[in-house]
Amino acid sequence: MLAVFSGEVVGVPAELVAAGSRTPSPKTRASELVTRFLGSSEPAVSMLLADLGHLAYSHTNQALLRPRSFAAKDEIFCLFEGVLDNLGRLSQQYGLSKGANEVVLVIEAYKTLRDRAPYPVSFMLSQLTGSYAFVLFDKSTSSLLVASDPEGKVPLFWGITADGCVAFSDDIDMLKGSCGKSLAPFPQGCFYSNALGGLKCYENPKNKVTAVPANEDEICGATFKVEGSTVLTSLGGDLRV
Repeated sequence: MLAVFSGEVVGVPAELVAAGSRTPSPKTRASELVTRFLGSSEPAVSMLLADLGHLAYSHTNQALLRPRSFAAKDEIFCLFEGVLDNLGRLSQQYGLSKGANEVVLVIEAYKTLRDRAPYPVSFMLSQLTGSYAFVLFDKSTSSLLVASDPEGKVPLFWGITADGCVAFSDDIDMLKGSCGKSLAPFPQGCFYSNALGGLKCYENPKNKVTAVPANEDEICGATFKVEGSTVLTSLGGDLRV
């Protein structure tokens, strides 16, 4: 899956900018990244969000236990990869039908958070049990919410393209060609929200998330660490400490 957003939506993370400047490497524009994704993932579903961003996904090379899905409702668009172990219970809690899948549930949970509930986004995300990563964009408010499960079972990466767009994908090689070293694994157990101050840990909301420069010979330019934890984000399923 691939999600690309302009600087109007996502504040470019300074840590990723710094990672790319330490070791300059080739980059491409966001439009070229989207074109390359669609060309290598046929058949693919693609949606342009005016000049704010682009969402795309495909079932090509999809892992059996990490299915990808997409849904849109009331100007809320969501890409989801993975499986929720408590989907049935949460669907009942949010008043959804038995046939509702994970991406529909995430949209409904987000709507409840946005419109009615007095609880923080960390509470919503802590309810999700399973292996997942998702990117949700609310066009009505230009709000972006990106999250990964606490163990990083579904790989997710983010980086900066040559024209300053921020891209998210489960395919590190796809992003590497367009983001160079301005690239990092998205930290497990964390979320990014442009409406709530950027990158935060939903397991320990009070703990700051900081970037750690990677070695020159590594694919990514940085990794992220939650203060108070000795575990860094996972890359390729192996935990880095």
